[in-house]
Amino acid sequence: MTRVFKHYVPNAVLLLGLLDFVLLLLAAEAGWRVRAWQIDMAVDSIATRIPQLLSFALPLEIAMVAVGAYGVHAFESWRFATARLLVAVSLGIIFLSLVFFLLPGITFWRSNLFFGMVFAIVGLVVVRFAIGSVIRGDALRRRILVLGAGRRALKLAELAARPRASFKIVGNVAMGEPTTAITGAIGRDAIDNLSDHVLALDATEVVLAIEERRNSLPLRDLLRVKTTGVGVMDYSTFLERETGRIDLDSVNPSWLIFSDGFSSGRMLSSMFKRAFDVAVSLLLLAFAVPVILVTALAIKLESAGPAFYRQRRVGLYNQPFDILKLRSMRQDAEVAGTAVWAAEDDPRITRIGKWIRKVRIDELPQCWSVLKGEMSFVGPRPERPQFVADLERDLPFYAERHMVKPGITGWAQINYPYGASTEDARHKLEYDLYYAKNYTPFLDLLILLQTLRVVLWPEGAR
Repeated sequence: MTRVFKHYVPNAVLLLGLLDFVLLLLAAEAGWRVRAWQIDMAVDSIATRIPQLLSFALPLEIAMVAVGAYGVHAFESWRFATARLLVAVSLGIIFLSLVFFLLPGITFWRSNLFFGMVFAIVGLVVVRFAIGSVIRGDALRRRILVLGAGRRALKLAELAARPRASFKIVGNVAMGEPTTAITGAIGRDAIDNLSDHVLALDATEVVLAIEERRNSLPLRDLLRVKTTGVGVMDYSTFLERETGRIDLDSVNPSWLIFSDGFSSGRMLSSMFKRAFDVAVSLLLLAFAVPVILVTALAIKLESAGPAFYRQRRVGLYNQPFDILKLRSMRQDAEVAGTAVWAAEDDPRITRIGKWIRKVRIDELPQCWSVLKGEMSFVGPRPERPQFVADLERDLPFYAERHMVKPGITGWAQINYPYGASTEDARHKLEYDLYYAKNYTPFLDLLILLQTLRVVLWPEGAR
């Protein structure tokens, strides 16, 4: 993993992204040269076309990030990867056609797009076939020695067995746990020198997965390991890095207090986020009003009741506010105002409601809440007061998610399917805490881009 603006990115993704970007530049150049050859035009030095090459490569690279071309499934299935690449390049070319029309000075001719697109698709697929074994192999994985052989060590072993795990466990050292869950773990007493053992295994990192650290932490050994240049990391921090969430089963208040992060409230970050919210909400509302009005008319024609409804939610610092949404359920969906979790294939959802939920049109009126400052585009989803009261009682650290302004989309929304239970809320809270802890404008941009993937393939919509 490589940390980019406080967010961890797998080394395989960085390598593939860099190769893709270089390939897109080459595809643009090849397309230009083919078109120049067709019209018998002299070709100048490539240095004269750098802005044009970048104008081709950057939007396509961004489109690939947005549609999930670097997601887990793209590394597991060639068919899945090829399909996402085709969608990304198609969306990128549509966008480029508009850009090339508006800004002809920094772009290629639109006639070059076809050739560039063909070269790009062929090259991207070939690259994935050519280096697929490297990406899926052990060459880019960190070698981990785990101190511990109990329940926590077993969880790390399960993570290492994932198809796109960024680490490989090269050994486990049992630290006197009453029960051992890892077969083949070596007892600490059987190792004369822990630092020599680490070097012999060629480990690049040692992870503490000790069940009970009180009076069992080998400080002298860890200091010697650290001074040899091998990284040492505690269990909770390691899980945060590898999973993109904060594991509620292992964290405690002191870990949250002394770890870095939680900077979303800083003045510069808040000013940037607010300026972005105002600008984009005004732009979206200008384009979305016709869509909202047509959808509202369809809702009215299908079922009795108002097309819009207001619902009380809990926002920043536990302050209540009302969000405006397009109605997707029957008017009598909740009897006596009692909050009810939405269920899969919920019979209360209308036919129009099922469609607008899948493409997230019902969320568009919330741009007004963003413009007013009650919400942001990116942040934890605001919950209803009835649910919040129960969840704060049942889930540790749930109140901390309200230290960040709620959003229309968020880290939990793009990483976890729609939740409709306390257990689902627990999993989403782990992602929300990660977002609150590691917020940067870069993470916001990444979430906004990948929201397109959720809209195009709405597996979790209800």
